[in-house]
Amino acid sequence: MENSPLLIGITGGIGSGKSVISKIFSALGLPVYDADTRAKWLMANDPNIRGQLIELLGPESFMEQGLNRPFIARKSFNNEKILDRLNGIVHPEVSADFTRWVTLHDKSPVLLKESALIFETSSHTDLDQVILVLSPSTLRIKRVLARDLHRSKEEVEEIISRQRTADEKRLLAQFIVNNDEKNLLLPQVLSIHKTLISQVGR
Repeated sequence: MENSPLLIGITGGIGSGKSVISKIFSALGLPVYDADTRAKWLMANDPNIRGQLIELLGPESFMEQGLNRPFIARKSFNNEKILDRLNGIVHPEVSADFTRWVTLHDKSPVLLKESALIFETSSHTDLDQVILVLSPSTLRIKRVLARDLHRSKEEVEEIISRQRTADEKRLLAQFIVNNDEKNLLLPQVLSIHKTLISQVGR
């Protein structure tokens, strides 16, 4: 479609700082779709997903107040079979939700999708380019433990081990942002923003 938006992914491992990058782009006026937040919302509110989750994990998947996140996390932690089936339930719905979101925001020259699993779910094949946020694993673990008080160090390390390595992701990304507390983030993001806007020519 003529003048269709440029679709850009923002990805990186847990605790790499994707959300900070997204907030900068948002402040620059570009719409950002937060796939992880939307996945949580869909899991709690979509009746189709709800039915499949109960079928997979049992009625304890939901409490009176909604989705039983700790229960689902415990059931899927260190269980690759359940995790794969869980992803198979949620990710197609997130993909469809993103497509609807793009339609609603198609007047913007650039649209961004933030997701930890862009490469792991092959979502990058539906995007024009991908920004990879890199950060040392020790720093990532420290950030997650400070942010997610319910997580243990073991759990964070397990999540990191399941995600693709930085070297694998580098080969698939068009832009790299180093979030290592040595390089300033804003100049890196502004440079990428300038490149993206010049690509769409508007």
